[in-house]
Amino acid sequence: MVTLFTAMRAALLVAERDDRGTWTARQRLDGDGVEPECVAATGSTVFCGTFDDGLYRSTDGGESFERVGEETVGERVTSLSVGPDGTVWAGTEPSAVYRSGDDGETWTEKEGLTDLPSASEWSFPPRPHTHHVRWIEPTPDDPDHLYVGIEAGGLVQTRDGGETWEDRVPGARRDNHSLTTHPDVPERAWAAAGDGYAETDDGGATWDHPQDGLGHRYCWSVAVDPGDPDTVLLSSASGPRSAHNADAAESYVYRKRDEEWARLDGLPTGEGVLRAVLAAGSDAGEAYAANNRGLFRTGDAGTTWSRLSVDWPAAFESRTVRGLAVVD
Repeated sequence: MVTLFTAMRAALLVAERDDRGTWTARQRLDGDGVEPECVAATGSTVFCGTFDDGLYRSTDGGESFERVGEETVGERVTSLSVGPDGTVWAGTEPSAVYRSGDDGETWTEKEGLTDLPSASEWSFPPRPHTHHVRWIEPTPDDPDHLYVGIEAGGLVQTRDGGETWEDRVPGARRDNHSLTTHPDVPERAWAAAGDGYAETDDGGATWDHPQDGLGHRYCWSVAVDPGDPDTVLLSSASGPRSAHNADAAESYVYRKRDEEWARLDGLPTGEGVLRAVLAAGSDAGEAYAANNRGLFRTGDAGTTWSRLSVDWPAAFESRTVRGLAVVD
């Protein structure tokens, strides 16, 4: 069975494929005042952060949810991840990072993040008085090494589980939206940012920016082929308006093998399409994409795509996808 958890501001859509290949879907967290913002899942445990109603947890695969972390994490949860050791991480607005080592029962803030020298420059353009943790990416071989993307201001790191923080380095992007890693090459990481694409092969000490063929450089989501870390998928647009606003939407998906990017067909892109959120599957070549037109899967690293037979509510057609998690 494969389960996809798609966070929209309208609801959390839970889509399951059974052993016969049939998909079923249901909406959760679609009540008044609950706006799903991010999602992370492992096994039957699912965490969903909302923008104004805090953090929710499900222990039954998304069938039911309960509030957790009310006294600690706060109302605006903007990023979630689960480390290789099962540690759960949450990022918030204003920028803070929280850790749970007991499946979300209790949470501890890892202080010192906003003491970094660059913090005085952090600012989110639509709400310039504040900023938030857009992404937390644990490395696959070291649960204490995290990349943390601040929107907007920089990419920072910790190598000791948040006890101390390393400020952004020259070459790292400033407006990081998502990052990913790969278990076969734990020193490598890939970043999709509003100021372009970046990748590292030395654990974040230095970053390169291969962009030949990348015609749209406001990058949103990045995924790497589970079977080939040299194959990268990327969603992007020309700028924030065409990425996020339904009345001006125009976004694309690209693939890079070795050095040059190529634009992909086979799933909705272009005019009317909001930027996609991408997530790797478990098999070689497998990835999923979610945008305002629905859910899609590729089994050949983006050469061909199929639309999943999941009911896509009309209300979703004008909304950006906030997060996508895959449990296989």
